[in-house]
This record gives sequence, C-alpha cells and structure tokens, in this order.
Amino acid sequence: MSSQDTYTHGHHESVLRSHRWRTAENSAAYLLPALLPGQRLLDVGCGPGTVTIDLAARVAPGEVVGLDRSAVVVEMAREEAAAAGATNVSFTAGDVYALPYDDDSFDVVHAHQVLQHLTDPVAALREMRRVTRPGGVVAVRDADYSAMTWYPPSDGLDEWRALYHEVTEANHAEADAGRMLHSWVLEAGFDPAGVVPGAGVWCYATQEDRTWWSDLWADRCTESDFARQALAHGLADDVALEHLADGWRQWGTYPDGWFAVLHGEVLARA
Repeated sequence: MSSQDTYTHGHHESVLRSHRWRTAENSAAYLLPALLPGQRLLDVGCGPGTVTIDLAARVAPGEVVGLDRSAVVVEMAREEAAAAGATNVSFTAGDVYALPYDDDSFDVVHAHQVLQHLTDPVAALREMRRVTRPGGVVAVRDADYSAMTWYPPSDGLDEWRALYHEVTEANHAEADAGRMLHSWVLEAGFDPAGVVPGAGVWCYATQEDRTWWSDLWADRCTESDFARQALAHGLADDVALEHLADGWRQWGTYPDGWFAVLHGEVLARA
C-alpha cells in the first residue's frame, strides 16, 4: 500500500487480534508446497508478522523480509520475531507500488489480504513480479466478502456486509477481491501457463471460534478504522454502528452458529 490507498481495517487491537491468529498453515497452505530451504522470500503487507515468521521457518536458512506500510506494525513484527527466536527474518516499512529491491531479488513474493485494499492491484502485482526471479513464484490470497456465508440468518450481519462494501467502495478498494485475483494476475502480464488459481476457506463454528470471531468484529464495528471511515464518509452514525456490533454479539451466542470466509488464491510463476 501507499499513501494513495486507505486501509479499511486500520490497526486497532481488534484488527491485530485477528492478524496474530494467522499462521502459514491456516492462511498460506496453498503456497507451502512451493517452498524450499534456502529460498529468499518477500512478504508484502506482513502486518504483525506471524505468517512471515512461519514462512521463514519453512525456507530457513533462506532470508525472509516482511514489508508493511505501517512503521508501527513493522516494529510489532520485529518484537514478534525476537520473541520467536527467528533469526532469518527482518522487517521494513515500504510501498508495494515501489518495492525497495532490485529486479529478480526474490524466489517467492507473498501477499495475504493486501490486494483488496489497493486502488491499483494490477500495478502492485506487476511490481511484485518485477522483484521475483524468473521461475520464482508470486502468491496472493484475498477474501471475498460477498461470498462469506453464515448460519443462522442475521439481519445485523447482512447490514454489516452491505456497509463494508459501501466503505470499501468509498475507499476505491475491492471487497470482493478473492474472485478477481485470477483476472488481475493475468492482466498484470503473467503467463497463463504458469498461473494456478484456487480457493481456500476459514470456518468459525466451534464455541471458542464463534466467540472470538464475533467479539472482534463487534469491536471493529465501533472502534476500528472501518467504523471511523463509515462515519467520515457519512455512511453510518454511531447508533447504526452499535446496532451492527449487537448483531455480531447476538450471532456469537448461537450454539449452532457457523461462519465461512471464502478466499481466492493464486500461484503465478514469474
């Protein structure tokens, strides 16, 4: 991301709570078979670094670099790596549209939940391809909000999703990026013969998972940048946001509750 883009979620604790749950296994499983010891890997939009650190363990002794627009989050990632004893990973602040690396610098370039927030995802993919060595892999994964589904039905969650689409549209971003990744990769100039599209899912259905997922989204609806942007764009008021938070909390109490997040996934050879 760059200063021209608006990160819909921001870095409120409720957002970081979600990001720190992510691992290579639950968020980059489609990429793992392509990883080999000794590879050099760039993780674009690394956030607090949990996935980055997991990937570093997979390619050790290869070098891994995590890059994020937020210097504050980069410092969090450095602390996370130090606590994990990860010595082959470093973190830096940077812009996905102007990566601070030479051509053909990495064997793997990875971006998880990044392209959905960009005003020009195709330009970002071209830049990611630039720094990938010939024969290397660019790996991207993004959620698709229209494809998210849940049970039992909830008017509150329906209204939340509608507002989320309105906010991201106002930000000139794409909430349904998951279904568009394949198209964007091809538009960025990757050879179709080297492109492998797919899909993955997160599912929250146990009592523990439902409580965690509903509580963090209830907090996001009133405390995160998503809430601030909804107010700033005139798309909701405080009462409406509290109503959405109540909808999330209510859904989280259902003993038969089930929520699935569909993601598009693409591996593309440079």
